[in-house]
Amino acid sequence: MNFRMFICILFFSISFLNSCAQKEAKINGISFVASRDTLVQNHINPILSLNSNYAAIMPFGFIKNLEHPELIFNSNSQWFGETNSGAKQYIHKLKENNLKIMLKPQIWIWRGEFTGNLKMNSEEDWKLLEDSYRLFIIGFARLAMETQVDLFCLGTELEQFIVHRPEFWNQLILEVKNIYKGKLTYAANWDEYKRVPFWIQLDYIGVDGYFPVSESKTPPINEIKAGWSQWKNEMKTLSDSVNKKILFTEFGYRSVDFSGKEPWNSDQTLKGVNLKAQSNLFNVIFEELWNEEWFAGGYLWKWFIDHERVGGFDNHMFTPQNKPAESIIRANYLTNN
Repeated sequence: MNFRMFICILFFSISFLNSCAQKEAKINGISFVASRDTLVQNHINPILSLNSNYAAIMPFGFIKNLEHPELIFNSNSQWFGETNSGAKQYIHKLKENNLKIMLKPQIWIWRGEFTGNLKMNSEEDWKLLEDSYRLFIIGFARLAMETQVDLFCLGTELEQFIVHRPEFWNQLILEVKNIYKGKLTYAANWDEYKRVPFWIQLDYIGVDGYFPVSESKTPPINEIKAGWSQWKNEMKTLSDSVNKKILFTEFGYRSVDFSGKEPWNSDQTLKGVNLKAQSNLFNVIFEELWNEEWFAGGYLWKWFIDHERVGGFDNHMFTPQNKPAESIIRANYLTNN
């Protein structure tokens, strides 16, 4: 081999290795629903079988109503998985299985009121909410650092809180960065993410990806693809403008009629189990997004601890467990690992 040929081979080898090193694996995640129980290996095996590489752990704080500022968390009345100690046990057990973790503490408002509308009526109440939320997030940021999780989420779908108190959020991000040294995101609702003012300070643009993509009872593949066109353009534009990748902090579909019309709708009174609708929507979301450079992956909504007893062919809620959609996700997570 002459010297010139050797240099060419060396150059192309280095270029190839650099391109492989720079290509990030997609986040093929699940949103792990907190339980009364501790996590054991039998709960984790189905996640590994799904070819998932990330899990979102979601401890909860509770608020009485939209105008009530006190956030209750780490309470003895909560389920084990909703607390600091439960989240810690879940994290350790999942990490033993080489799963990466996003810690995603979030708020639940009694009666299921939408957190995006959380707004106080006085400066005094705003201060109380801020103090309470800061304690909530900083406590879990410490847990994130202690357990060395890969990603920490500062909040979920809190548009009005952010709109009315931007300085609080800027300060909170700085405080969290002083404690936790990993990557950060915020989980914005699908119709909120373009207005979040602090993406440049975080590592990912977090989106709860419940974009409406079809008006049909059983959405056909071509219609779903067309439905994604606008949303893909919008996400890429924002991603390019702040040089951050889009991460679906939640994504999923119900196995119900018209599930592509309002994918966020969790109303249990909706009727009509439709496994084909769920399967078609999952097929297309992987085909349309998982190959895009500006897209980092996502966390499936949602995955329950007791796999054998949940989901199934007569279930019309979000989980794909024990439904045809589970096989679709398994195949795509394998391909994109």
